[in-house]
Amino acid sequence: MIRSLAAVGAAALLSSFVHVPAFAAVVGVSSVSSLQAAIDTARPGQRIVLAEGVHTAERPVKITKSGITVAAANVGRTVFTRGGLELGAVRDVTIEGFVFDGTSSMTVPVEAQATRITRNTYNGNKDGASLTVSANDVEVDHNTFSNRSSEGVYLQITGPGSEIAQRTHVHHNYFYNHSFSGANGGESIRLGYSHKQSKSAYAIIEYNLFEKANGDPEAISVKSSDNTIRFNTIRDSKGYIVLRHGNRTTVEGNLLFGSGIRFHGNDHKVFNNYVQNTGDRAIVFGKGSETDSGPTSTSHDRPDRVTVAFNTLVGTGAVVDSDTGTYAPKDCVLANNIIQGSSSKLVDMMSGSTVKYEGNIVWGGTAGMPNGYRTVDPKLVRDSNGLLRLASGSPAIDTSVGSYSYVTRDFDLQARSGTRDVGADEYNSSAVRKPLTKADVGVSAP
Repeated sequence: MIRSLAAVGAAALLSSFVHVPAFAAVVGVSSVSSLQAAIDTARPGQRIVLAEGVHTAERPVKITKSGITVAAANVGRTVFTRGGLELGAVRDVTIEGFVFDGTSSMTVPVEAQATRITRNTYNGNKDGASLTVSANDVEVDHNTFSNRSSEGVYLQITGPGSEIAQRTHVHHNYFYNHSFSGANGGESIRLGYSHKQSKSAYAIIEYNLFEKANGDPEAISVKSSDNTIRFNTIRDSKGYIVLRHGNRTTVEGNLLFGSGIRFHGNDHKVFNNYVQNTGDRAIVFGKGSETDSGPTSTSHDRPDRVTVAFNTLVGTGAVVDSDTGTYAPKDCVLANNIIQGSSSKLVDMMSGSTVKYEGNIVWGGTAGMPNGYRTVDPKLVRDSNGLLRLASGSPAIDTSVGSYSYVTRDFDLQARSGTRDVGADEYNSSAVRKPLTKADVGVSAP
């Protein structure tokens, strides 16, 4: 039969709109060897899925194709105990759903740009960091890091030579049970190194949960510049958020229980944080063994021009403290914080410190500040999520001092307007913030 010209034209028009891929969008494999073969022939857009089970390999599977996803058949049920995955010079690769147990590993080298590491589990002791990120524009989300007792960090963000990986986004991960008992070297996250401190990483670390982060006094150790640490929850941990080296980092809206915030370096902004410490040292102005760190220094840099504002700080001892060093904090600001405890001195600043105090409320002990405070009950009441908030009629409402124009919201992410309220909470009968739980983070979270 001879087709009409009209029919032929219609078919040609239809084919111009309908794309039939010449390859399978999802490729299922059952073994490490077949996974390597599938990756070697993969095309951008493909999803290569490794079957459930325990997999071992003499060497890691090498990923050399860009734009693909390498995934477990079901999250948490495809386990590497030896070998693991190795990324090559690729872009836009997603690694999803694996368990890296035993000696297995996976790192993100500098040439693996824009990689996403999602819903994987890094369990137990590893040689070096559990996960190292050296490339730019890497997303690390919804992973679980657990049960490490050896020296070494869960997540190390680094880069080539003296450079730092940029724009790393770390969110909705669960960091659990780091029990290294040494004095140093067991952080949950180390963002940079001392010799990279002057480099701008522009990393965002947000919405992560840390529990039993006891491998180091620093749960999040920042050793680079221009980062944002926000909306994380730390509980049942000795590890603090610590700005150990670097400048111009923002620490905003974190919920810390039994933990705290310590900083060195210059021009940081620490605001809207809620710190409830059953002991003391909710905020620590770090000691200075030098006035300003050189680019490769490992010493403690004096805090200069650091602003600590609009935080709710609850403890018993010296709630705001400073370490003893050669050089005292210089040109810093402590403003519009609620500081509540039971010590005879709630703020204990090193002699010689130059700090501007304004708008603070202290309650339960002697202020320890020369000025810039009121001794008045802030009328904090505990909400259903265990957070102490402003009650109606609190003297903190509409009484802050100064501009602080960057403080446009409170720790609920609700807008602040007019004369802002003192502390992390802008009074509102509709409270929305709650501490993160295991249901909110890690491999099974939404």
